[in-house]
Amino acid sequence: MHDVVAHGLAVIVMQAQGGAAAFAKRPADTLAALDTIVATGRASLADMRHVLSSLDQVTDAAPVPGLADLPRLVDQVRQAGTPVELRVDGAARAVPTGVGVSAYRIIQEALTNTMKHAGPGARARVSVTYGVTEVVLEAVDDGRPVAAGTGNGLRGMRERVALLGGSVTAGPGPDGGYVVRARIPLDPAGPA
Repeated sequence: MHDVVAHGLAVIVMQAQGGAAAFAKRPADTLAALDTIVATGRASLADMRHVLSSLDQVTDAAPVPGLADLPRLVDQVRQAGTPVELRVDGAARAVPTGVGVSAYRIIQEALTNTMKHAGPGARARVSVTYGVTEVVLEAVDDGRPVAAGTGNGLRGMRERVALLGGSVTAGPGPDGGYVVRARIPLDPAGPA
């Protein structure tokens, strides 16, 4: 549940901080930040309803996000102030729901970590490569170097992908910043 809530809250906090800083000199920026906070809060609540519905506690859940929703996620992160480039290689196509939602959550967590840990001015690059038997994800930032984390987000990534027969690596990049790579089989029962 951590990765469902963490991204939305990180965006909300960053937008609130930016809006507060801009209030006196740039009221239009404050209004834009408030709009992003509202949209992110609503999306996070919909995600939470979905999680709770899987526990039979709520019945009106929104659809789960997938790879087709990555452009919206990237736009949300851009609006929060972190420049992000998204590249898709190979023929984008429908993938099993578990693969799609896991891929989305991995990128969401990686971008959340960029916003929280990479520092001011950091940029991110996300790539999705559709292969014949797998989808390969990569999220890279050029922020300040950080040690490989052991928090819930990275553990959640690894657990999600392991259930699907794939793998995740995460750690400092060779030129600084942080790199998250995941390989997820398109046939969750088969090997990557």
